[in-house]
Amino acid sequence: MLEMRPVCENCGKSLPNGSEEAMICTFECTFCKECVEDILQNVCPNCGGGFEKRPTRPQAMLLKYPLKKEPFTKPLDSKKHNEYLAVYKDIAPNKR
Repeated sequence: MLEMRPVCENCGKSLPNGSEEAMICTFECTFCKECVEDILQNVCPNCGGGFEKRPTRPQAMLLKYPLKKEPFTKPLDSKKHNEYLAVYKDIAPNKR
């Protein structure tokens, strides 16, 4: 089950359930759409993977399986991310 992290790891923007801005990689690293497109260039700074829109948890399941409450931020390490960009930027996420 997805953790459904509540904020963008980079900028701290709120990403509640149902947010159209929430993007995740295969390890559930969570970023807002703006950071993914404008800063990360669709390359996860933690694993080098690509991003997809995070699904919404159905309202009926929120009581039994609530969203994660603790915000987690890990601002971008530009040097490390530039290394990932050099390798992965021009490779489609499904071929990395």
